Amino acid sequence: MDLLLIANTIRVLSIDAIQKAGSGHPGISMGAADFAAVLFVKHLKHCPTNPAWPDRDRFVLSAGHGSTLLYSLLCLSGYDITLDDLKAFRQWGSRTPGHPEYGVTPGVETTTGPLGQGCGNAVGMALAEAMLAERFNIGNDRIVDHYTYGICGDGDLMEGLSHEAFSLAAHLGLNKLIMFYDDNGITIEGSTSLAYSDDVRKRFEGYHWNVLEVDGHDIQAIDRILKQARKEKQKPTLIIGHTHIGYGSPHMVNNHKVHGAPLGVDEVRATKKNLGLPEEKEFYIPEEVRSIFASLLKKWQAQAEKWENAFSNYCARYPDKAMLWDSMQKRVLPDNLESRLPAFDLEKPVATRNASYKVLQAIAKAIPCLVGGSADLAPSTKTLMEDYGDVGHRTFAGRNLHFGVREHAMGAILNGMALHGMFRVYGSTFLVFSDYFRPSIRLACMMKLPIIYIFTHDSFYVGEDGPTHEPVEQLNALRLIPNMTVIRPSDATETGAAWIAALKNTHGPTALILTRQKLPVLDRSQFPRALSLEQGAYILWQNRKDQPNFILIATGSEVSIALEAAKKLASGNLNVRLISMPSWELFERQSEETKNLVLPPDCKLRLVIEAGVPMGWEKYAGEKGRLIVLKRFGASAPYKVLAERFGFTTDHIIQTAHNMLEDNG
Repeated sequence: MDLLLIANTIRVLSIDAIQKAGSGHPGISMGAADFAAVLFVKHLKHCPTNPAWPDRDRFVLSAGHGSTLLYSLLCLSGYDITLDDLKAFRQWGSRTPGHPEYGVTPGVETTTGPLGQGCGNAVGMALAEAMLAERFNIGNDRIVDHYTYGICGDGDLMEGLSHEAFSLAAHLGLNKLIMFYDDNGITIEGSTSLAYSDDVRKRFEGYHWNVLEVDGHDIQAIDRILKQARKEKQKPTLIIGHTHIGYGSPHMVNNHKVHGAPLGVDEVRATKKNLGLPEEKEFYIPEEVRSIFASLLKKWQAQAEKWENAFSNYCARYPDKAMLWDSMQKRVLPDNLESRLPAFDLEKPVATRNASYKVLQAIAKAIPCLVGGSADLAPSTKTLMEDYGDVGHRTFAGRNLHFGVREHAMGAILNGMALHGMFRVYGSTFLVFSDYFRPSIRLACMMKLPIIYIFTHDSFYVGEDGPTHEPVEQLNALRLIPNMTVIRPSDATETGAAWIAALKNTHGPTALILTRQKLPVLDRSQFPRALSLEQGAYILWQNRKDQPNFILIATGSEVSIALEAAKKLASGNLNVRLISMPSWELFERQSEETKNLVLPPDCKLRLVIEAGVPMGWEKYAGEKGRLIVLKRFGASAPYKVLAERFGFTTDHIIQTAHNMLEDNG
């Protein structure tokens, strides 16, 4: 089997695609081709005609700018990627975008490109494998037994995210994680020595990784080192591959300019000649290479079929495990989930973070695929599932994850676990720290992953901790991200409804925005049912049934003070409607008729109350509406003092409403 010919075929397919597109990153696709060829041909367990096979190995190209490397391999291997797809690289509507995109290209396991993200995704996938193996493997019946491989570059290792994620991977002992570090010493600006002088071996040995080194262009040595890596039983493995960027190009090899620009027509021809392939042919695949991959496809299909047969036998022997597998794979929610929600004492105000904790305990048993944790804040965010154990070093039976003070790694690892399948995951921190892993949240939204984020300490009501811990802009910053659903419940009952809405949302992430301070519990025998939350906004209270002439709109902790104000405002001819609007996104999914019933267009006097920046509320306030919002950072003081100072009181709402009425005759 001519692995060098396969690697060279990958190189020329990559440079042809980039040359045709007029843009791209040929350097890594050429430099890492030898490792990728050996991995795919001799080690990777996968089935191109069944890309969703549960026990396949996962491959993550964290250095996503090398996408043509991956697309070429997928095309050669028999995935539903053709030469025409390679020819359409980076073009509108193609299945070969500039960086790998999950859900667009068959065989692409995750969206990568922002450096470091794939590192965290790979850790999440390896963690999911370990947790599933603990749950389902019985003796020699190892239906979960696969590896996670990845390629990362200098840029990935410079990013702080890789430090966070790889530190945790070693702590957990994820021995089935094998990363190849494409160590070519080049970045966009030139030599890595301009800004990077880490001793990578010592760094990873300090994490407690198994560290191996290899000539990244020695086919036989790469094969041996991968076999050695697979024998490691306690630690993740980093293979430091010493490579040359642009390998194969006679004039551009080791030149930083080959990182992110086409080689040019003449250099493409010179490279093909140097590699012993036809200069004049574009997108050329030697017959020998076609034949090799045709044989491999049969082998891969047989391997997947063998697993399917073994799995059928497993299900027959262990019906309870089979039922659990099926429910986790489908992420099934129980039909009676709403009936499991806890009741709350109407006489005892409760913080929505504490209400969320009670909801979590109530639903945990019914949803065995639900796992999650926090970035070292579980006692504050109330996200520990009691009686379900912790995931730790080489212990994977539990359901509580501990990410340490690693918000960014948490976000990327959650993405990897969600992509792997079987688990429904959540992660938690204070709302103000959502900024620490916004890039991972953005990618989760791009991939439409059903992750639940639990963000507590949701406003200036954090109080004495001061402005560093008081979110002001974060709430609307989350609302800005496409495919994100943000829910800010107003009390304990809405918090239960928010959890159900989040679990039902399978087309993107959901952020639950929760309070530290206690809020009154609404008596749902006197007010609309809390599950009205699922329409995003609903009429919580109104003093008369006809069309209102004044509307209050509030979310979260501001609903209770708005309710007091509404009742005091309602007199004489003033028909006041209070709308609880926990979620813009859920509201916008309603029909125009439904939205107009809640917010009748003819009622122009609208007052919005929310403890955050105003951006976006103008749409709901309308041209004559006003906003009681926050246009400054918070301050360090008791939260009741801050509420008074910032105008979040019943009296200020009433005064503002009277001013609006006077101004409008």
